[in-house]
Amino acid sequence: MAWRRDLKVRLTLRIVGVAAFCFAAAAAYVLFEADRSMRSRLDRMTEVAAKDLALQHGKRAWIKDPAPFFPDLEVLATGVLAPGLCLGYRDAGGAILQSFCSGSQDDDPPALFAFVYTALFDPGRESARSVVFQGRTVGAAIAWGVPLALTAQAWHEVAHLLAIMILTLLLLCVLVYAALARALRPTQAIHAGLERIAANDLSARLPAFDLAELSPIRDVFNHLAENLQASLAERTALTRRLIDLQEDERRHLARELHDEFGQNLTAIRALAMAARETAARDCPALLPECGGIARITADMMESLRGALFRLRPPDVEELGLAASLEGLIAGWNGRSRDRTRFELRLEGNPDALPPAFGTSLYRIAQEALTNAAKHAAATRVTLRLSVDAAGEIQLTVDDDGGAGDNVPAGGAGMGLLGMRERVATLGGRMSFETTARSGSVLRVAIPFDPVRAA
Repeated sequence: MAWRRDLKVRLTLRIVGVAAFCFAAAAAYVLFEADRSMRSRLDRMTEVAAKDLALQHGKRAWIKDPAPFFPDLEVLATGVLAPGLCLGYRDAGGAILQSFCSGSQDDDPPALFAFVYTALFDPGRESARSVVFQGRTVGAAIAWGVPLALTAQAWHEVAHLLAIMILTLLLLCVLVYAALARALRPTQAIHAGLERIAANDLSARLPAFDLAELSPIRDVFNHLAENLQASLAERTALTRRLIDLQEDERRHLARELHDEFGQNLTAIRALAMAARETAARDCPALLPECGGIARITADMMESLRGALFRLRPPDVEELGLAASLEGLIAGWNGRSRDRTRFELRLEGNPDALPPAFGTSLYRIAQEALTNAAKHAAATRVTLRLSVDAAGEIQLTVDDDGGAGDNVPAGGAGMGLLGMRERVATLGGRMSFETTARSGSVLRVAIPFDPVRAA
């Protein structure tokens, strides 16, 4: 249960448990003290009674016409007896000649309490004091308690203490929980700061706390956030520089392939055509070989044009992002030969985005379509680009390929890691999901400032 993991509840329960233990100890002390007081009272009663009975023996011996009744404890019992106590006289033969008890109007205590109290204190145990006359023991004054009455008195005291304890513990629960909730309120700020850090908001900082125990946490958190923010800024700058270098290298490689490899292929094709004309005049048997060279050269030139297009796509700044993406989709539809249908859906005004956004979005879409075509075995691939006027760019590429084949792999192009790096440099987020029924979905969300874009 969630409440079991709540620190406030745990601390409150522990404090209340300690308080309950203290109350239980206080109740036990009260019971033991009451029992000790009762024992002391019984001892005093027997001591006074023994002296009085000794005097009564003396009167009988000294007075020629003594009172016919002995012992006489009525007057004494009236003065010393308390509720639940008894006073009596036992002769030398062990017979109780006289006894007086004071009753109690208390209700019967609970059976469990009576059992425990009787086992611990033995309330019916008697106190005895010998009655000595002329050096001879003539009997004993005895006092004892009525077990049920003394147990009821003890329960009456404990019940009052128990009621006070319950009310005090309930009030203590409320006050302690409120105090802990107020003391632990800074943990909510810590939790909110950690959530912002987890959401890549490295500008999160914790305020100063009144508690000395939380101040070091605040200092460490802010220091860590500052270091992460600086590290992320450096990483973003480095990634942006690497992407620029990659684009420069791609342009250089495309230029080299076009100028060197393309011209050589064109020359080979021209030589093949010339050789075919010569073979047609002098050696017809060589015509198939010449035709094969021409076809291979044409295929190589077609592959070269595709590689050049991937290395150096149309200038997004000149054509616009929308036209560049339309050309990209048209190229994939032309190369797929109806095995996979590529679709483009645009919302908003993609051409209003800054050049850095346009180039990166084009590269992300290019790599996502390449992954979907190579690894998803899909029959339909849809590219959606939405530019929200509120300030968010959403790019989605979904396909209906099989779940086992649609994991992007780092092949040609920059791969999934490269897409993540491009998205990170723009301050966005990217997710990739696969399902057994609906294929895979790549989602990219990038915030931007519409005012600056305008």
